[in-house]
Amino acid sequence: MRISARNVIAGTIVDVKKGATTAHVAIDIGGRTITASITNEAVDELGLKPGMKASAIIKASDVMVGVD
Repeated sequence: MRISARNVIAGTIVDVKKGATTAHVAIDIGGRTITASITNEAVDELGLKPGMKASAIIKASDVMVGVD
């Protein structure tokens, strides 16, 4: 896989929950979980299932920081 994004975090899919149009895919990245919201169609096309190796690819124009 060759992509331009710099933030690629490898892990294992632990859960796939489909909704009406959008699915939430949880990826374990060494004891922590990143959850991605993608279309149900993308889940089907990629054949995503728990136990599969996958990468969270983060490409954002803004990152916000909050404190109390």
